[in-house]
Amino acid sequence: MKTENKQKNDSLLAAHGAQENTEIRMQEQILVRITGQDRPGLTASVMGILAKYDAQILDIGQADIHSTLSLGILIRIEETHSGQVMKELLFKATELGVNIGFSPISDDEYEDWVGHQGKNRYILMVMGRQLEARQIEAATRVIADQGLNIDSILRLTGRKSIKNSAKHVRACIEFSLRGEPRDRKEMQSKLMKLSSEMEIDFSFQKDDMFRRMRRLICFDMDSTLIQTECIDELAERNGVGAEVRAITESAMRGEIDFKESFTRRVALLKGLDVSVMQEIAENLPITEGVDRLMTILKRCGYKIAILSGGFTYFGEYLQRRYGIDYVYANELEIGEDGKLTGRYVGEIVDGHRKAELLKLIAQVEKVNLAQTIAVGDGANDLPMISEAGLGIAFHAKPRVVANAKQSINTIGLDGVLYFLGFKDSYLGDQGKL
Repeated sequence: MKTENKQKNDSLLAAHGAQENTEIRMQEQILVRITGQDRPGLTASVMGILAKYDAQILDIGQADIHSTLSLGILIRIEETHSGQVMKELLFKATELGVNIGFSPISDDEYEDWVGHQGKNRYILMVMGRQLEARQIEAATRVIADQGLNIDSILRLTGRKSIKNSAKHVRACIEFSLRGEPRDRKEMQSKLMKLSSEMEIDFSFQKDDMFRRMRRLICFDMDSTLIQTECIDELAERNGVGAEVRAITESAMRGEIDFKESFTRRVALLKGLDVSVMQEIAENLPITEGVDRLMTILKRCGYKIAILSGGFTYFGEYLQRRYGIDYVYANELEIGEDGKLTGRYVGEIVDGHRKAELLKLIAQVEKVNLAQTIAVGDGANDLPMISEAGLGIAFHAKPRVVANAKQSINTIGLDGVLYFLGFKDSYLGDQGKL
């Protein structure tokens, strides 16, 4: 009988102990919000208190604006400890001279929030010479109308001085968005409309593994890497500038076939001395931002190609200057007398050929097509812009802007870096204005 009673008592004690342990293990979520003057060691001091009570960190985020921080920590902690933790955090906040607040988060609220984390994430970049409230309001209104939620906002460009003006000032903000746009085509259209009306540029990309893993970038040359059309420069020296410019502009607008326009323009160069090409090459007007862009791309291991409807002579000159990996352009035929014959050699590099070359180089370099970038300004650049993982219209013709998902019209070519996710602070001296 004593043995039987002992077994019952042991069972009761075990059950009571289990109940006590269940009560001890009851936990709750608390959102801790800290704002105020940032200083070294603040996060360590807060974490020291949370560590003492074995708090789990479910989420954490911090932003600094003008040395003022906003720190949020979502913790899960035993209910019996929560009061003491909040008390100690309050004392520590007073000691550090910062503000602190607490909000309870129910299990259902937390699970609902976790459920939303599975949604797609997109990155919207807003860029311009400077950004004002009216421009950001217009961009974020488009975001809200599409049912997207802003998870975080990050400035990619350096802080601008208000006392010392700098050349080539630029501003870029990255919005991390959660959700799926209701009508992506409509959203893109509205962003492009804002771009032309408010002097800002946009890039809207899905935040997948390829976005920060681009490896191959292909550039048009004329009116992209350089601020001129080489064929126009040659034509001027041959006294046929007006005729060639008219054909060039029509081709860039997509009004006439590129091959036809190219053949007609080259024919007008007949008789020009080849020595003129060297003089033009040595005085090419390099586009704003190219030096900075090329230095950083090479430093970061990108493969770089020129795919141009212009001429090999000028592409190879840029290749030597910047260490470019590939050049595909058109070869002018030179006669025995050292003058241009008015004909070309080999296959014309037109829009279709550019797209083929982009895919071919990607295959040779073992690069996924989603990791490629194409940048150009004319109608003959649209096929490669459409084919690339990231296609960018640069100071482009209206038809090209209308068909490209990303465009840069307000700043130099180094704006491409921000579309790739670079921050000025990553870039050391090359990141400076």
